[in-house]
Amino acid sequence: MLHTIPFSLLELASVREGNSIHNTLQNSLAYAQAAEQLGFKRFWLAEHHNMEGIASSATAVLIGYIAGGTQTLRVGSGGIMLPNHPPLVIAEQFGTLASLYPGRIDLGLGRAPGTDPITARALRRDDMRADNFPTEVSLLQQLLAPLQEGQRLKAIPGAGTEVPIWLLGSSLYSAQLAAQWGLPYAFAGHFAPRLMRDAIHIYQTQFQPSAVLDKPYAMLGMPVIVADTEEEAIFLSTTSQQRILALLRGQPLWLKPPVDSMEGLWNIEEELYVKDFLSLAAIGNPAQVKAKLEHWASELGINEFMFTIDLYDPQHRIRALNLLAAMKQ
Repeated sequence: MLHTIPFSLLELASVREGNSIHNTLQNSLAYAQAAEQLGFKRFWLAEHHNMEGIASSATAVLIGYIAGGTQTLRVGSGGIMLPNHPPLVIAEQFGTLASLYPGRIDLGLGRAPGTDPITARALRRDDMRADNFPTEVSLLQQLLAPLQEGQRLKAIPGAGTEVPIWLLGSSLYSAQLAAQWGLPYAFAGHFAPRLMRDAIHIYQTQFQPSAVLDKPYAMLGMPVIVADTEEEAIFLSTTSQQRILALLRGQPLWLKPPVDSMEGLWNIEEELYVKDFLSLAAIGNPAQVKAKLEHWASELGINEFMFTIDLYDPQHRIRALNLLAAMKQ
């Protein structure tokens, strides 16, 4: 089954504790290049702000960097948080990217701010703009479409590029909107798995064909830690667990080395929170991870998987890509 389902990656440009952002971004490019060689379909970058340990805040800039260092990989946003930006600016940025790298740019859109309230205000975000999400998505579609006679507001570059728009979400709202408008949909199971079944079911059952899609196309984002043995994968997964624990505590989100045990690092309430956050994660040896992916693909009718792979050692990440790619053979 998996050999027919595309594999893709979501990247946060995670900074290792004590490492520089310069080295982090170089590692992200090497990671994308390895994914391209192994046949992965997409490499998306997330927008987050004011988070020490995540270096993907200038998302469009990084998309250009990754696209410029690869040849065939589709590169895009997972996603651009639309309430933070005027649609015209996004259309111009992604229109420029699509002009530089034709046929390789995706525009995934989210409705959340991707940050805390103080930073959201610093981004000049109107608190009500999330309520205007459908209107602003529609405007983006118009700005990226071919120019119409008499059109006064134009994205140059942008007009006519028809950059593919995806709706991203962790709740039911974007699933319903993507279904109504006939757009591809990506569920953020990598950090909010609770509504996964409901959201994907709503999207698939309420889908209305459009000029973009004639049938639903659902992507599932999920964490994956795959290694040669189950024991190694469980050990390596403590890096991700430490990071989510830091998120819960409001601490910097540096990637920390794996530890033999999380005992003593968290209390019972924190342990439950972290495990719930990562409840969709596929952790284990290749056979175990493959079985879990096949289960979700079969149960949910997933069209594409997008993995987050939070590992401390860049070489372990590339090893994980090789193990995942081998599952499709």
